[in-house]
Order: sequence, then C-alpha cells, then structure tokens
Amino acid sequence: MSATSNPPTVTDQLVAANAEYATGFTDPGLAPAPARKVAVVTCMDARIDLPAALGLRLGDCHTLRNAGGVVTDDVIRSLTISQRALGTTSVVLVQHTGCGLLTLTEDFRHELEREVGQRPAWAVESFTDSDQEMRQSLRRVRTSPFLPHTDDVRGFVFDVTTGRLREIDAGITPGE
Repeated sequence: MSATSNPPTVTDQLVAANAEYATGFTDPGLAPAPARKVAVVTCMDARIDLPAALGLRLGDCHTLRNAGGVVTDDVIRSLTISQRALGTTSVVLVQHTGCGLLTLTEDFRHELEREVGQRPAWAVESFTDSDQEMRQSLRRVRTSPFLPHTDDVRGFVFDVTTGRLREIDAGITPGE
C-alpha cells in the first residue's frame, strides 16, 4: 500500500477476515432447517451475543434481527417461511434493556423527509415500554393466520448489564 492510499475501511477489514476464515473452513454439512426447530427474533443491538446468551450453536436456529426486535410484517413473512418451508415450530422473541427505540420517535421519519425530500414508507416502530412492546409482538405472532405453530411462542427482555432474560407474559393464551 502506498503512502497516498486510503486506509482500509471496516468492510475491507471484514473481507480480509473472511479470506482468513475461508482458508480453514470446512463445510459443516448443515441443512437450512434449524436443528432445534426454533426461530429467534431479536434486536440488531451489537451488545446481544445471541448464541452465547441462549446456548446456541451454528445450525440450531433461524435468527431474525431488526431495530428493536419488533414483529413487523417482514418478520411475519420470515417466520412464515421458517415454519412452513423449513420446519420450525417454536418462536422466541428477545428484546432488551436500553434499546435505542425507547428514545426514537416518529419525528425521525419527519426529519428524514425534510433532509432527503422523501418520507420513508416504513414505520419507526418506536416504543416507550419494553414490556408492552413485547406483549404486542407476542400478540402479532400468536394471532398471525400465516403461522401454523403458535403454541410455543415466548417473549423475553434481555438485560444488557446482567445478561439475564426476564420473561414477559403476553396476557393471552396461544391460539387466541
């Protein structure tokens, strides 16, 4: 690299790490269907080490991550494919303490519209109460007509300072 070259970007570093990883990679022979027949929906927050927190290994689950770990139409789409095409029967929802969506509001969309001249088609899905948001997400999964397996759907709030899960009761019975 010459003295006038730009330093490597984070993406360059990730690609280099992958090249090193690939030199020792052996196909583990896993199927696309998760071995433990579970799909986990969680936040994209970088503080959540999902495999370590839940004792998961490669091939155990489908992992769906988005801002807030909220159940959106796209999450229902992915869960439907996970259940109907790939055999999952359990859904675990994991949100967390100190989530950025606790402070973000729909004003964010208005600010984007002012800045770029176009309003995003998506909702921010912000919330002020993690427990209530989890109850809503649990209801969205348990009442979806597209999901055939709603008996084992549970929701938790992960404490980012202790690593512990706290279960949230949806207030409804499965299949309602």
